[in-house]
Amino acid sequence: MVKKKFSGLEVSLIVMLLLVMTVAVALIVLMVTGEPAVIKEETIVPECPNIPLAERVNCFPDAGASKSACQMRGCCWSPLDERNVPWCFFSTNHGYSLVSEERPNSLSARLKRMAAPSLFGSDIEELSFLAEMQTVNRLRFKISDPLSKRFEVPHEHVRDHVTQVPGSLNYEIELTHKPFSLKVRRAATKKVLFDTAVGPLVFADQYLQLSARLPSHNIYGLGEHVHQNYRHDTMWKTWPIFTRDAFPNGGTHNLYGHYPYFLCLEDESGKSFGVFLMNSNAMEVTLQPAPAVTYRTIGGVLDFYILLGDTPEQVVQEFLELIGRPVIPPYWSLGFQLSRWDYGSLDEVKKTVERNRAIGIPYDVQYTDIDYMEDKKDFTYDLVKFRDLPSFAEYLHSKGQKYILILDPAVATSPRINGPYESYDRGTKKEAWVTEADGKTPIVGEVWPGETVFPDYTNKDCIEWWADEYERFSKEIKHDALWIDMNEVANFKKGSIKGCADNKLNYPPFTPNILDGVMYSKTLCMDSKQAWGDHYDVHSLYGYSMVLATDVALKRVFGTKRTLMLTRSSFPGVGKYSGHWLGDNAANWNDIKWAIPGMLDFGLFGVPYIGADICGFFDNSTEELCRRWMQVGAFYPFSRNHNAQHYMPQDPAAFGENSLLVNSSRHYLNIRYTLLPYLYTLFYKAHTAGDTVVRPVMHEFYSDRRTWTVDRQFLWGKSLLITPVLDPVTYIPDAVWYDYETEVRMEARKQEVEMFLPADKLGLHIRGGAVLPIQKPAVTTVYSRLNPLGLIIALDNNNAAGELFWDDGDSLGISTKSQRVIVCVMHSGYSDPNNLRFENITVLGVIREPLTVHVTDGNNITTHPFTYDTYRQVLYLRGLELILGQNYTVSWSQPEFERFDCYPEPDRHFIKTKKNAYIAPIHLSPDYSARPESPDINTLRVEIKYHSADLLQFKIFDPTNKRYEVPVPLTVPPNPETDETKRQYRVQIQANPFGIQVYRNSTGTLIWDSALPGFTFSDLFIQVSTRLSSEYVYGFGETEHPTYKHNLGYHTWGMFSKDQPPGYKKNCYGVHPFYMGLEMTAHAHGVLLLNSNAMDVTFQPTPALTYRTLGGILDFYIVMGPTPELVVQEYTNLIGRPVLPAYWSLGFQLCRYGYANDTEIAELYSDMRAAGIPYDVQYADIDYMERQLDFVLDRQFLGLPALVDTMRTEGMRFIFILDPAISGNETDYPAFERGKAKDVFIKWPKELSNDIVWGKVWPDLPDVKVNESLDWDTQVKIYRAYTAFPDFFMNKTATWWHREIADMYKNITFDGLWIDMNEPASFVHGTVGEKCLGPAVYDNPPYMPPLESRERGLNHKTLCMNSQQHLSDGTPVKHYDVHNLYGWSQIKPTYDAVLSVTGKRGVVVTRSSYPSSGKWSGHWLGDNYSSWDQLLKSIIGMMEFSLFGISYTGADICGFFNPAEYEMCLRWMQLGAFYPYSRNHNSKFNPRQDPVSWNASFAEASRDVLNIRYSLLPYLYTLMFHAHNAGSTVIRPLLHENVPFDVTREVKGYIPDDRWYDFHTARAIGLRGQLVTLPTPLNHINLHVRGGYILPWQKPENNTRYSRKNPLGLIVSLSDSGTAKGSLFWDDGEGIGDTADPFSPPG
Repeated sequence: MVKKKFSGLEVSLIVMLLLVMTVAVALIVLMVTGEPAVIKEETIVPECPNIPLAERVNCFPDAGASKSACQMRGCCWSPLDERNVPWCFFSTNHGYSLVSEERPNSLSARLKRMAAPSLFGSDIEELSFLAEMQTVNRLRFKISDPLSKRFEVPHEHVRDHVTQVPGSLNYEIELTHKPFSLKVRRAATKKVLFDTAVGPLVFADQYLQLSARLPSHNIYGLGEHVHQNYRHDTMWKTWPIFTRDAFPNGGTHNLYGHYPYFLCLEDESGKSFGVFLMNSNAMEVTLQPAPAVTYRTIGGVLDFYILLGDTPEQVVQEFLELIGRPVIPPYWSLGFQLSRWDYGSLDEVKKTVERNRAIGIPYDVQYTDIDYMEDKKDFTYDLVKFRDLPSFAEYLHSKGQKYILILDPAVATSPRINGPYESYDRGTKKEAWVTEADGKTPIVGEVWPGETVFPDYTNKDCIEWWADEYERFSKEIKHDALWIDMNEVANFKKGSIKGCADNKLNYPPFTPNILDGVMYSKTLCMDSKQAWGDHYDVHSLYGYSMVLATDVALKRVFGTKRTLMLTRSSFPGVGKYSGHWLGDNAANWNDIKWAIPGMLDFGLFGVPYIGADICGFFDNSTEELCRRWMQVGAFYPFSRNHNAQHYMPQDPAAFGENSLLVNSSRHYLNIRYTLLPYLYTLFYKAHTAGDTVVRPVMHEFYSDRRTWTVDRQFLWGKSLLITPVLDPVTYIPDAVWYDYETEVRMEARKQEVEMFLPADKLGLHIRGGAVLPIQKPAVTTVYSRLNPLGLIIALDNNNAAGELFWDDGDSLGISTKSQRVIVCVMHSGYSDPNNLRFENITVLGVIREPLTVHVTDGNNITTHPFTYDTYRQVLYLRGLELILGQNYTVSWSQPEFERFDCYPEPDRHFIKTKKNAYIAPIHLSPDYSARPESPDINTLRVEIKYHSADLLQFKIFDPTNKRYEVPVPLTVPPNPETDETKRQYRVQIQANPFGIQVYRNSTGTLIWDSALPGFTFSDLFIQVSTRLSSEYVYGFGETEHPTYKHNLGYHTWGMFSKDQPPGYKKNCYGVHPFYMGLEMTAHAHGVLLLNSNAMDVTFQPTPALTYRTLGGILDFYIVMGPTPELVVQEYTNLIGRPVLPAYWSLGFQLCRYGYANDTEIAELYSDMRAAGIPYDVQYADIDYMERQLDFVLDRQFLGLPALVDTMRTEGMRFIFILDPAISGNETDYPAFERGKAKDVFIKWPKELSNDIVWGKVWPDLPDVKVNESLDWDTQVKIYRAYTAFPDFFMNKTATWWHREIADMYKNITFDGLWIDMNEPASFVHGTVGEKCLGPAVYDNPPYMPPLESRERGLNHKTLCMNSQQHLSDGTPVKHYDVHNLYGWSQIKPTYDAVLSVTGKRGVVVTRSSYPSSGKWSGHWLGDNYSSWDQLLKSIIGMMEFSLFGISYTGADICGFFNPAEYEMCLRWMQLGAFYPYSRNHNSKFNPRQDPVSWNASFAEASRDVLNIRYSLLPYLYTLMFHAHNAGSTVIRPLLHENVPFDVTREVKGYIPDDRWYDFHTARAIGLRGQLVTLPTPLNHINLHVRGGYILPWQKPENNTRYSRKNPLGLIVSLSDSGTAKGSLFWDDGEGIGDTADPFSPPG
């Protein structure tokens, strides 16, 4: 065939013809469709200012972004190394400008599009903006096309606003003209809530976009999706919204409902707002870290509602006022419910019913899924497998149960088995179906019954058909409520059996990020037609319209009788008619967790009747998972166990009638049924006021930032906290809480705790201040409602209030105040046919047993019997006859001698109140001064700071002349706790005599009362006394105490750091002015006096305590506990958590002062290895130094560096000692020379001298031979060198010290340092020559505490008190004031140096310490003696240092001074094997006492007990981690574990009240709560493992390098209930930096 060739003219004419035809077609389409013209593309240069990454608004939300494509859209291109941040983002060229504005009763404006390229075409040039101030808290603004009507949601409840709002608005609105933007502010605070200036307005035919900057990241809501957390992640998360039949498996895809609504909590004030976009088109919402939100929807209009509230709960109420408040469900629907897909037959359904009836499970409702139908056809039932279905409801009703069946929307087109399918035929006749694009042909898809059509519930004829079919079916199959499913609408075909046409509805220019990315996936074609419009617009309203139609049907069948509807697909407003379940979840631990955020979301959306399929719909559930799910599911508002076809039955009885699951399920369902009057009342409040039922913790405790993310717990209303077993740690909000089951008040508040929840328990707590109406449970609500009512009253500061709604709308108000319970009728008009009475009242938190209880009925007063539980502090009233609907008063009286005024008013003359503190001037009498050298300060100031709910500080100081204050930094919250209702304490100031009184709020206990005689504040003597809450006081140090509990028989203890071996009432190395006090209610508190001057404390039996200190100010901190363990945790939170030592430092350690040379150390090491005794660390005391000079190696130890290297290659570690004193008598001693050059040594004040304050310590003069037979003072005088003392406060000293340690490390490797003699100790008194310069009053003050050698003055064995030091900021201070901080100031520079030079965690051990020293170091109990007495007192010392926040502590095993005796040393080795710091150490001139120095039996016994230690090191290391991470104790007194404190005074041989196992035999000892005589053979130490705990262990080796390579194991010691729990922390054991969370074995 010959091809025709066209001429040039012909080609030109053809091209012109084609162009004309294209234009003509375009004009014809425009005339026919009325679609807007496409705006001509503009060529612009994008204006791209420097926009913060967090504020970039994506200009390329679709796929295919590139630089050229981005620039074609007139946007900015800036690629990054992160894909979640937009690379292509809007320039400032885009958007609209405001061209006119009107403000009559509303605000309207006309907007014109700015010249810019189009994103997706068909942009609309002119827009209309309308803002309506609908209520004082609700603003509506709408942006629409003024020239062309667009689809708007035909909402049943929301109406256009016409009335003018009276009063002032709580919001303000501001418009910006170019580019157009909108700001909404809170009127009172001017805070901007919603600011659209962050991005441009885009409004095209099928692409609408609006962005807004928000005031906080606390964003909740949007749906329906699986939100793994309740609070949204704002790191560029995009959530599609478009109803869809999909699995809720944890992705970000769209699910069943359509909720473009979120709530934003602004800050701790609780002020919040909600944003609702009334738009049903497919959309996506992006949250970004500005924080900001971007909406992209593909149709309709932008119709926004902004709702303000003072609290999150108020915002929910505002939203529900807009869309419709929730339906109040029938009472029976709050009972437990059972369902499954495909029982197989009605006989199997009945077997399920019967077996669950037989085990006594409370159980109200039975379901049947689509398997009851004939071939899954609506309005039919299977005449074979379900032949008796017509009588099934009667079968259930006979036992008080209800029946619910399912209907799907899709209707089969095929006939029934034995004839026509009349429901389909009647629907076809009514033209009830959704049609294809032609508006006539029913669209056909496929669902469960096969080929189906789909009812158009927006069509009035369809609604009539649906109601008629339902009415017909209800006459055939009696039932009580209806469950509607698959109404997204679901379709197993993509669009239809014919597919979908290629047009802009089925394939819009932009498709949101919906599942599958295809609009009609698993649903209908978007161009199909419904009465409300194109399915494109109304798809997400399908479920909503079905709900409205079903409501018509239900009312036709049930009339005025209340019923229930349950829908899968939903839209805002559905809750007015229906409940919802969270869809087709699966049996896994994620889905049980994610159900809680899901329920919380639907609480926001106004659907409080909500729950998840208990035990999971898909997959087989394990017993443990199902048991835990049944526990929490018992507190879902909609509580239904439901699973799918082909999976194992999971109804409770299926697990066995005596199974733990059955017993646990029955237990918690009985609690649910007991509390149904309360739950029903919550639904009444939701129905009438819009309150939430399942409530986020944040809604009640919004001022606590930690609650903003709590979503593994939830509340019923405000008063019941449900904590399922999902996470190892749970948060206790800041309120009084009572354990529902034990009725005991919870000690924790506003903190994370590890609840002990064995296999059959979940956490359930009643909030103090609540009154919960209850009713005796039964197996169904029909029977439980016949039972008597009762009340649980949980007191909070003697107050409580509650409410009861009972059936027909009557309310019963309940409140308690001042020990009176007032039961009063708020609405009377309902007389219960069952003559219900309140029979039982339980009052929690009654501190003391009443004398009498009276019930007042009008003028009749009767005395009623009661019981009182002293331990639980619970008052029980039983057998009452309080008739529902009548008024009564219940009151109780207390013994006269126990009554006292808890709220005395302060003297206004003395007290001035500020918001966050009390400031009070104090005037002391100037008549006389007891100490002329210490003039009194007559005017003082008091400052009281409420740092937190559990931390209080009060200072008393001279406001005129600045006095010394301790420079130790403490950790206090940046903002005080301004809400006094949240504090655990209250403070009163007594005017005459002056005193501060601190009460525990929860119990009224007076824990501090300094309104006592003797308060003195003078220059060098300050005294204050306080009453104590009980005789049980622990702490203060460092002093040897004969007992852990103080003796209050007028004993005085001095505190002043000193080189003083332990002895009775002798002040030792450290100073810790901290005590823990127990209260008679078993609560505990701690008190720190932050004062570093010499002091003493006196106890007297009042009980009372007197402090006396020689300077500074009074700066007290009180931590409130309320348990002993929490006191330590709060105290270490204040002063600093204990350091986490290296793993190897938990191994056994050997040291001796007196090694003659390195050969002795090598031989000891060899002997220990040969004996197989575990051993990790070897020390060298000062004998390794040349003449005891720091950093200089003695010639007898020249082989030590090589020995250390050899030992370290074999897994050993080495620690050297350093003293602070530096010799000044050397000719070539770099440490001194560099220190002097840098001026690091303590000197006299310049006005006295410019010389160093010289002392004498260990360093000897050069070229002398010491005659050790001479007396000590003579040796010091003739042999000891002058020494200088570094001032470690100064930064330059720390730098110098680091340099010297680094140089030492280059010559000899070490793993840790031991710092000694840092009180600081000196062998001369004050200075060389013992003549201190300056005023003598500081060395010999007018009052001298009872210190060791008090007659010698404060400078005894240390420096002169006038010596001058300088704080890090250069402030000069007297040694008088900072002496007790010398060791503290040395510790951190030493710790920093160890970490720096070794590159590992290492360890520092110090002798002198002060509060917060434990942040960097451990401590040993000093130079003790080899005696049985010291062995015993080492336990007391370790327990005290646990209180002080120093966990890594121990005593010198076998004693430092004096020869050790064999049995005593062996017993000490056995005890010392369980010291956290386990070191055998003794002194020069005494025989060796290491394990291989005795005999083979001693070595074997030592090896055996150290093998036990090493096997338990994983457990000990985990305890050290918990101390470091949470402040818990390692060495723990028995009283910390709830042993009665009147018993723990004698701990010897006491077996606490719990199950205990002998560690050696693994047998339960069968004894508890008693003193016993335990066998004590010489080679045995008694070890017992507490029941209920898991101890990690590891096979021991000679040192930890090798033991850490061995397999781990667990010792599981079961509790009485057969359960156990534990944790394991594991890391590399020596790395520096953050540590991981502990691994927890399964409980």
